[in-house]
Amino acid sequence: MKIAILSSEAVPFAKTGGLADVAGSLPKALSELGCEVKLFLPKYSYIDESKFGLRYNWSVGEMLIRISGHLRSVHLLQTTLNSSNVEVNFIDCPHYFHRGLIYTNDHDEDERFILFSKGVIEALQRLKWAPDVIHCNDWQTGLVPLFIKDNYNWDRMFDHTASLFTIHNIGYQGRFSKSTLLSAEIRSNLFYPGGPVEFEDTVSFIKTGIFFSDMINTVSKTYASEILTPEYGAGLHSVLSKRKDDLFGILNGVDYTTWNPATDKHLPFRYSKENLLGKHKNKKFLLEHFGIPFNENVPLIGIVSRMVNQKGFDIFAGALQDLMQLDAQWVILGSGEDRYEEMFRHISHILPDKVSTYIGFNNELSHLIEAASDIFLMPSRYEPCGLNQIYSMKYGTVPVVRKTGGLADTVQDWDELNYHGYETGNGFSFNDYTSYALFLTVQRAVNAFHHKDAWKKIQLNGMNRDYSWRNSAKEYISLYEKAIKKRR
Repeated sequence: MKIAILSSEAVPFAKTGGLADVAGSLPKALSELGCEVKLFLPKYSYIDESKFGLRYNWSVGEMLIRISGHLRSVHLLQTTLNSSNVEVNFIDCPHYFHRGLIYTNDHDEDERFILFSKGVIEALQRLKWAPDVIHCNDWQTGLVPLFIKDNYNWDRMFDHTASLFTIHNIGYQGRFSKSTLLSAEIRSNLFYPGGPVEFEDTVSFIKTGIFFSDMINTVSKTYASEILTPEYGAGLHSVLSKRKDDLFGILNGVDYTTWNPATDKHLPFRYSKENLLGKHKNKKFLLEHFGIPFNENVPLIGIVSRMVNQKGFDIFAGALQDLMQLDAQWVILGSGEDRYEEMFRHISHILPDKVSTYIGFNNELSHLIEAASDIFLMPSRYEPCGLNQIYSMKYGTVPVVRKTGGLADTVQDWDELNYHGYETGNGFSFNDYTSYALFLTVQRAVNAFHHKDAWKKIQLNGMNRDYSWRNSAKEYISLYEKAIKKRR
C-alpha cells in the first residue's frame, strides 16, 4: 500500500503541538508494517538543510504554481525520516514559508497552505507516484481532497487515490474570506449557505476536508463521539453527523524510543517497572534543583501544559486555594495566557517550599517532570487525544484527568468498580467540569499515595499498558482499506 502523509509540522523538523508527534511517528510505524510511505511538509526557513541532509530534486526542478493569479516558484527538497525507509518531501517556496513561524496571522495565511496543497499534488505528478491513499491532517491540508476530485481530476493518475482526513483538534478550522475561492481557484458554485466549502459565510478548509474526503478520523474514539455534539463540535457537529458512518476514532500512539524511563537520555537516573529506585532519585534531583525540600512521603504533582482554558486552568484557578492546602508539592512547566502565567508565578512566590513554576518551553525539563512526579494533572475541558497522560503512565506517574476525549480512553479510575479497580485502574478521573470535582479528585489521588501497596499497583497498571504506534498504525491501515474501497 502506498501512502502519502501530508502535515504542516512533524518532528524532528518542525513542531508546535501533538500533530508533529503523530506526523513524525506514524509514517515509520506504517513503513515497518510494509507500507511505502512518503511524508510531505512545508520547508520552513528554520529547518536546517545540512543538519537533516536535505537534497534538491533536480528531476522535479522548478514547479510554477498559480496562487491568486500569481505564479510562484516552488522546489522539492528531500531526505529520509530518522534512519527509516520513509521519504520526506519538503515543498519549498520562500515567499510563503520563510517567515520564522509555522503559523502566522498574516493576511495570506490561506495562500500559504493553498500553495502547500497544490505543491504536494504537483510534486506527486512529477514524481510519477500515485498513492493509494493521501492522508491529510487538519485544516492546513483540508483542500487536498477537493483538489484531487475537482481541480486535478483531469489527471487520471489520481482516479483511484483515496483520501483520509484526520481532525486533530476541531477548534482550529482554517476559515477565510470569500476571496479565498479565487486564490485557490475553487469553483464559486461550491460556495453557498450550507455548501461544501462554506461555513458561516467563510471559506472553511476543515469543512472542505470533511465534505470531500473518503474517510474521516480523529485521534481517540471518545473524541470522535464528542465532536458529533453541539458542546464539542465547534459548530460543525451537524456537518459531521451527515458523515458519521465514515467517522472513526484512532488513538494516537507514543514513540517509546523517546518516552521510556529505561532509556530516556534526559534523565539523570533511569529506571524501569522492575526497579523504581531511579524514579525516587529523579524526584529528589528535581526538587533540589528548584529549591523545594524533598520528602518522600509528600507527593509531587506535575503539570506540563499550555496555560489556556482548554487545558482546564479556569477550573484549576477556582480550586487553587483548596489545592494549595493539600499536603503535596507542585512543579509546573508551560506558557500561555498572561493571567495563568501570573497565577503560577504568584503562587510560587508566596509558597516557595511547595510550588515551583517554569514559564516557557523546555524539552529536557518536561521529561524530568514526567519521571520525577508522583501525580500528573490534566484537567482539560476537552482533549482530542492527549499524550502526557500516556507518557506519565510509562514513567510510573499516576495521571489525574478529566474524563474527556483521549483522556477517557486511556485513564481508568482506580476507585470505579466497573473497571474492577485493582486489576485495571491506572489513575483518577472526574466527569463534571467544575473546580470542586477537580479538587476532590486530586485529593483522592493524594490520599491514595499514602497507601504504598495500592499506589504501586496503580503505577504498574499504567506502566504495563502498551500505546505504541504499531498498534495504532494497524488501525490506520484498516481505515485506509475502507477509504480505498469507497473510492473505487
